[in-house]
This record gives sequence, C-alpha cells and structure tokens, in this order.
Amino acid sequence: MSAGRVPSSTYRLQVRESFDLDAARELLPYLDELGVGWVYLSPILEAHPGSDHGYDVVDPTRVDPARGGPEALARLSAEAHRRGMGVVVDIVPNHVGVESPATNGWWWDVLKHGRDSRFARFFDVDWVAGRGRVLLPVVGDEDRPDPEGPIANLRLVDGMLGYHDHRFPIAPGTDEGTDDPQLVHERQHYRLVSWRAADDDLDYRRFFAVNTLAGVRVEDRDVFEASHVEIARWFRERLVDGLRVDHPDGLRHPAAYLDDLADLTGDAWVVVEKILEPGEDLPARWRTAGTTGYDVLALIDRVLIEPSGGQVLAALDDRLREDGRPWPELVRASKRHVAETILHAEVRRIAREIAVELEVDPDRSWREPVEEVLVELLAAFPVYRSYLPAGRRHLQHAADAVRAERADLADALDLVLPVLADRVRAPSLRFQQTSGMIMAKGVEDRAFYRRSQLTSLNEVGGDPSEFSIRSDAFHAAMARRQATSPEAMTTLSTHDTKRGEDVRARISVLAEVPHWWEETLDALLAAAPAPPGGFPHLLLQAAVGAWPISRERLHAYAEKAMREAGEHTTWTAPDPSYETSVHTLVDALYDDPAATALVERAVARLATPGWSNALAAKLLSLTVPGVPDVYQGSELWEQSLVDPDNRRAVDFDLRRKLLSSLAAGTPVGVASGPDDDGCSKLHVVRTALRLRRDRPDLFTRYDPVVATGHAARHVIAFDRGGALTVVTRMPIGLERSGGWRQTRLHLPPGEWRDLLTGRPAAAEVGSLLADLPVALLVREDR
Repeated sequence: MSAGRVPSSTYRLQVRESFDLDAARELLPYLDELGVGWVYLSPILEAHPGSDHGYDVVDPTRVDPARGGPEALARLSAEAHRRGMGVVVDIVPNHVGVESPATNGWWWDVLKHGRDSRFARFFDVDWVAGRGRVLLPVVGDEDRPDPEGPIANLRLVDGMLGYHDHRFPIAPGTDEGTDDPQLVHERQHYRLVSWRAADDDLDYRRFFAVNTLAGVRVEDRDVFEASHVEIARWFRERLVDGLRVDHPDGLRHPAAYLDDLADLTGDAWVVVEKILEPGEDLPARWRTAGTTGYDVLALIDRVLIEPSGGQVLAALDDRLREDGRPWPELVRASKRHVAETILHAEVRRIAREIAVELEVDPDRSWREPVEEVLVELLAAFPVYRSYLPAGRRHLQHAADAVRAERADLADALDLVLPVLADRVRAPSLRFQQTSGMIMAKGVEDRAFYRRSQLTSLNEVGGDPSEFSIRSDAFHAAMARRQATSPEAMTTLSTHDTKRGEDVRARISVLAEVPHWWEETLDALLAAAPAPPGGFPHLLLQAAVGAWPISRERLHAYAEKAMREAGEHTTWTAPDPSYETSVHTLVDALYDDPAATALVERAVARLATPGWSNALAAKLLSLTVPGVPDVYQGSELWEQSLVDPDNRRAVDFDLRRKLLSSLAAGTPVGVASGPDDDGCSKLHVVRTALRLRRDRPDLFTRYDPVVATGHAARHVIAFDRGGALTVVTRMPIGLERSGGWRQTRLHLPPGEWRDLLTGRPAAAEVGSLLADLPVALLVREDR
C-alpha cells in the first residue's frame, strides 16, 4: 500500500501535441465537476516527433515540448492541486524510442562510438553476438537482394550516413579519405541489415517485437538515475502525486526497480501494468498499490455473462474455425510460433548466455536442441513470467509439460533447467524477461484474434476458456481484494483494451441468445460474401458491438485483426486476395441492403440488454474495492475497438454540455435506454465518483448483500460500508422469466436512499430498479 495520498478515482487522458498539457488543464473544471479525484496522464516525457501515444520516449530527462513542456506541467499541477485533485503520470522504464537515432542522444552516441560510448551500458546489447556492432534492421528487400552485397540508396549526407529518410552517425575518422558510403558503412559501430533479420539475429533487446523501441538496463543504478532525473524532480517539486508503471515484466528486476522508485517518490501511490493470469497473485513484496486493473475487468465482464450460452457458442466457433484446437492448445501453438519467428532472436540470446554459463562451444549440434527446448518451455509457461525464487512452480510446470510431450528433448531440458532455475544467473533473468513477451504476442496479439466463441472474453488479462463466473465467486474475489489490495486500480477500458467496455457489454448479450445469434450469423454469412473460417465471426461481433461504426473505422479494425490473427495474412506478408475478401465483407455491411438490415436488426435486439450490461459493469467498476479509473470519454458510451481506434480525439464539448444539464437538474432521460447519448451512463459515473470523493468513509469494507426470491440470480448487490451497489445481470433471462416479481434484497439495518433516483430505497428489487438497471444506495442516517 502507499504511504502517501491515494486517489478516490482517476481519469485517464491521452496527452499529445493536439491535446497538450494546457488542454488537459483546461479540462480540470469538467473533471472536478464529474467527481474525479486525480487526473491521469499518458506518458509526457519527450517522445519521438509526431508520436500520439508517447510510449516511444527519446529523452527521459525532460517533459516533451510538443506536449507543452515543463511549464505546462507546472500550470496543470498547480490548478489540479488548487482544486484538491492529484496528478498521476504513466512512465515507461523498460525502453526508449530509437526510430530516428538523431532524436535520441543516448542511442546516437552508442551508434557513433560503439562500446566506448558512455551510454553503451544503458542499452541491453549483445556486443559479442554482433561482433562489436549493433544490428539495425532497416534495409528493404529491393535495396539489398544479396545479404553480403552493397546497399542501394546508401549515401553520405551532411556528415551522416543516409539511407532513404534514415540518418545515422559516422564514427570519428571513419570517413576520411573516401566518399564511398559502402566503405564508410563497413567502418561503423553498427550495421544496417535487412528488416527480416530482426526475427533471428537482432542483438539488442526490444519492447516485444518493435525494432524502434530499444530496451534499457534500468537495473543499473546509473541508468536508473539518468532515466529518472525528471521524474525525481516531479516529486521533489511536488508536481506529480503518483505513477503508473508501464510493462514491468520487461524489467530485469521488477521488485528492485519498484524499491528504487518507492524511495525516489517517497512511497507515493504507484500502480503497475502487470497482467495476472486467473488465480495468480501480484508478488507480495512489490512496493506498489497493485495492478492497473485488468484482473478486475475480467471478473466484472464474466459475472454479467449467462453461463448456459457457452456450450452453444463454443459449438458455433468450432463449426466455423479452421483451427479446431481447444484454447490451451491454441495458446501453446501461438506462443510456440512467436518464439520461433518474431521473437526468435530473444530465444537465441538466452541460448548463447546458457553456453557462456556452462562454458561450452555452442556449435550447431548443441545449439539447436537447446533453442528448441527453450521454445517449448516458453510456449508451455502458464503465466506471463515468474520472479524467482517466487514462481518456481511455473517453471517446473512448463518443464513437466515439455518432458511429457517431447521425450526427444529430455537431455537438452536436463541441461538448461538448472540454469533457468538459478535466479542469479544471466539466462534465468533473461528467460523471465522473455516469457512475458512470448505470452503477450502469442495470446493477446494472436490467439485472441483466432477465437470467436464470445469475443468480449478475448481481453487482456482474461482467459476466454473461463466463460463466466458465479456471483458468489465474484463476491469472494472482491472481499479478498478489499483485504489485500484496496488501493489498486480498477478499470473497464484502457488504451490497450481490444474492445471498448460498451462494445464488450453488448457482445456479452449473445450468451443469452446463442441460438438466435447462430441463425443471425448464418444469415449474414449467406447475405454477404465472406472468406471461410472463424475470422468473419469475430469481425461481425465487433461490427454489431460497435454499431453504428463508420466504414473507415471498421475497415481499419478488420485489417489489424486479420493480420494479428496471422492465419491467412500477416503484417510482413499480407495476402491481397484474402484481405480483399475481408474488406468486401465490411463493405457489404454498408452497401448491401440485406446485410445492412440484418446488422441493424441484430443491434436492435442487443442494444437494450447491452445498455443494461454497460451500466451494470460501469457501476461495479466504480464501486468495488480499488481506485476506479475512467478512460477518457468513457463516461459516455465507449464503443471503440482496438488501438488506435480507442485513442481517437474525445468530444469534451459534448460531455461538458451534458454534465451541465445534469448539474442543473435538467431532465436528461436517464432511463431512456441506449439511445440517450450516454446521459444515463454519465449520471451513474458522476454520482459514483462524487460519492467516492466526498464520502470515503462509506467505502471501507466489502459485504455481499443477499437477494432472495424468483430472480435472485439476476441481481448482484454489496455494501461497501454505507454505500450499497445493486446491479442487474443477464437482463434477457430476467425478462423471459417474468421479471423481478417478489425478489427482495436483505438490506442492512437503516434507512437507505438511491442516489441515482433520489428516492427512498425499497427492498423489493423490481421497485428499486424500475427506472434504471442499477442503483447506488446510501444510509440516510450516516
């Protein structure tokens, strides 16, 4: 837990050149009126020119001038603190941006001076493998058909080496006496190689498979201090109150890093983007308030899903998919493929480090089985990573799986396992850094796009094979969260979620009407031309979940989703024929009257129960234990798809207008359903955030509230210590069964009032939820 202040809630803003820190400051009155505790900023350190996301930091020693610079941060901080609000900032300790070397002084110096650069140790480079040179995979196939031949379009430009628009430094003295760019290139501390070489031969650690993001060795104290000098100033000058740490699994020693960060910030509120698999706990010794909330997101989504629909939807998925493997097998195969292809360079580096540790000559006969067993271990690893000595069982689990299925690798397994199990040895540490990459790329960016049973389940931190959870399991998880991590973040949407929260809420309704959906889907596939396989099912779920969505946005989503799936087309080897067939399907949804009518009829069927699910999920996320985060704009309907769609500009003028109507008491039709422009959701968000900010004494425990009667399974209720949440689940099933009838809540003693309607709260659920599918009660005598 944090020693300092803890926010009542946060509101995440995407800061960029077109929405800079001054624009964020101008939004503070709106956020204050909404009830937000702290404003939560995306990365603000200097990023690659033109970067909208900010995760490609090129200079960690200053606030990005394009985002307003340090002066704008000071203005924002002063205004936030004047209002009693805090400021939390997203930071990126694992890597820096190197897309344009001239913009990153550290990287430029390394390329110029090689191992003699004073910044050489800042980067995680295998100098031996590269024979003293950093490999830069930028050369196109057409410019170097022969890997050992000259590079076309290489030239000397203004004292630099140029390749198309790229510019690279020239080491002192290496261009004297020649104007031949090929010769000058051969004398440098770097080597320009084919972009294809990154998969197998890259000699610097990256952020996943992104060549333009180079890993830094923040475990080195000098590197930590150099890369955190500006962050230290924020806390020294009390400009920033908390931090969100991006991708801690990429760090060599996450626990040690968090110790250093806690010392630097004075034990400020810090949350980490740690993805936990179901049943996995955050390491207990980490000095952090907890995760950024993907684990809770998965529970909230699943407790609202009708379990009986799982079998029908699974059979539909099996009928459509070409790859009929069960989910665990699909995951393992996807991870194996990633380890053998786009992240094979990381596997090879672990093998090289094992050879050094064992003092053996890594000839081909030794190297191949070692690399293969590493691939199999990484594919079988059950969580993102272990943190030895904690999590030793995960390594043993993977080893047992490999031993059971690959007897031919027994000798190699016996060779590498003791090294990987020794937490102080270099291969063990690198294996831990690598397993998270393999999991993320194999599952989040591959398997999630191949499984279409119910795509609202295909979310970061979730396991699609866990279809739904019972309300008692949800209560148990939340009670445990209250006991162990009450200051962790809770979220429903982020800049990395695959589908916005309200898209998922609508898609989840399909579990209540699986036979109807199967008939609708078959009709759609008959009406509109579609390629075979399961991908059209995934795409059409996205379409009805986000409808009305523009043609351009759905085309962009289709391209990203089918290339991530990698079954018929990929980013590096697109198949024009297959992609045309997918885009033809998208166009048919807009241009073919029969297909359009089917989509619109499906949306009409799903919209109202989806609205109910959306409000239920939102109120749960705002009131369960933890610090609720509202992703920018999601106080109204959030029907975005995967990034960059979910990073689009937000219409804050509309939100100000609607919030003013609420504040003035103007009727806004909060019970009018999904066509209310989000007013009902805004009302729920404002009410819950203001209560959490103004009455923290009402949120000090977690006690389930029992419901009895005909429709008891359709309600979830809990008391947080004076604030009591009630939400509807499975609304179609509720309607089919005849409604609430005599269903009652066993409210704790006292007089209760529903803040959403302003009326005294009745124990009869049908009366309590007559206007909205959710209620937020408070004790009148407190």
